[in-house]
Amino acid sequence: MPDPTPGAPAPEIDRRSLTRAFAASLTGTSLEWYDFAVYSAAAALVFPQLFFPGSDPLTGTLLAFSTYAVGYVSRPLGGLVFGRLGDVIGRKQVLVLTLLLIGVATFLIGLLPTYASIGAAAPALLVVLRFAQGVGVGGEWGGAVLLSSEFGEPRKRGFWSSAAQIGPPAGNLLSNGVLALLTLAMSNEAFLAWGWRIAFLLSAVLVAFGLWIRLKLEDTPVFRAIQARGDQPAAPVGEVFRTQRRALVAGVLCRIGPDVTYALFTVFVITYATGELGMSRGQVLTAILVGSVFQLGLIPLAGAVSDRVNRRVLYASAAVCAGIWPFLFFPAMGDSSMPMLVIGTIVGLGLHSFMYGPQAAFVTEQFSTRLRYTGSSLAYTIAGVFGGAVAPLVFTALLGTSGSWVPVAVYVLVASLLTLAGLAIGRDPDPAEDEAYLVLRGEAAVMPPGTAAR
Repeated sequence: MPDPTPGAPAPEIDRRSLTRAFAASLTGTSLEWYDFAVYSAAAALVFPQLFFPGSDPLTGTLLAFSTYAVGYVSRPLGGLVFGRLGDVIGRKQVLVLTLLLIGVATFLIGLLPTYASIGAAAPALLVVLRFAQGVGVGGEWGGAVLLSSEFGEPRKRGFWSSAAQIGPPAGNLLSNGVLALLTLAMSNEAFLAWGWRIAFLLSAVLVAFGLWIRLKLEDTPVFRAIQARGDQPAAPVGEVFRTQRRALVAGVLCRIGPDVTYALFTVFVITYATGELGMSRGQVLTAILVGSVFQLGLIPLAGAVSDRVNRRVLYASAAVCAGIWPFLFFPAMGDSSMPMLVIGTIVGLGLHSFMYGPQAAFVTEQFSTRLRYTGSSLAYTIAGVFGGAVAPLVFTALLGTSGSWVPVAVYVLVASLLTLAGLAIGRDPDPAEDEAYLVLRGEAAVMPPGTAAR
């Protein structure tokens, strides 16, 4: 780690670039989560009939959620490939590639023939495109977080890195809004026949907008400082596993509780409320929409609060409440009450917000500056396999075998306890690590080409 020149002030923040970086981070992760939310809703409502026919409803849903899980299982590959590139060649170039990969895969899902048209090739192609989505997402999140946080002030990382975290509710809001409009505008037969495709094809608009913003940006000041000093790692993946193991474990564990909580209130709640309580698809999508609107404000608020109080304590408090809430939510839903569905979803997603808002800052600050893209990408993607990937499958299987919501609530509680363990072994932020590079950026920039200051 370089030592800052005594008394040298850090460069002023470029507010215009910071605003663009915030927007670029937000639009990219919004596309990512728009795609995933559309897919998860389709996995619950459409894919069992169109891509996995001939099965009983429970088996069809499990098969559809299995393809949902593929998008998480493939994320570590994206984290390995794109995380490494992000620490070697820079954040911006990698984020252009990941955005294109996610967007093209989602668009092609909207064009896929169904099982009735091409037989077993239909679900096979669905799995391939879902895999490609996951690879892109695996490299997207870490870079999106760094894009906004490394343009901002290191001591306000919680707020600036929350740009990437606003993506899930924004994407969820967009996707469920589109799905709600489609279900209102057409019959169920038309929606199953072709209407669902519109939601996937619309991803092209988000891709175009995201690329327009990202191509206008320079790389982050922190990476440019690292690059100017010749401090990029030669083998970042190996270095993370050799020197940052505790950070990696902390980053993985802290994400499991939020992932499982989010899957409960945005994916499984659709299956539970429509299948077990007899509520309509429109009612459930409305509840998720309302909860997502609240998250748009709560996530950056939680990130900002975590800059002023101990980040781990705030995160842990929300994890405790999230572990308890399902034991109150499911009984309140027992009489198929729409108000309780809405209130319960708002509270559940609100608790998720106070974990998810500080999460980006907490995960990235576990790793040294020069290994931050690789380390945070690996933590994010590995946690996704054990958290968000299997959660809908586990929820559905637990409900199907027990006929009760209690095992589902216990599962969320266990996930929250794992998050608390990750927070306990993690470290508090050290803004001086970024500031050291930023202070020295000016002197490094005037060094002769090929000279690396140490």
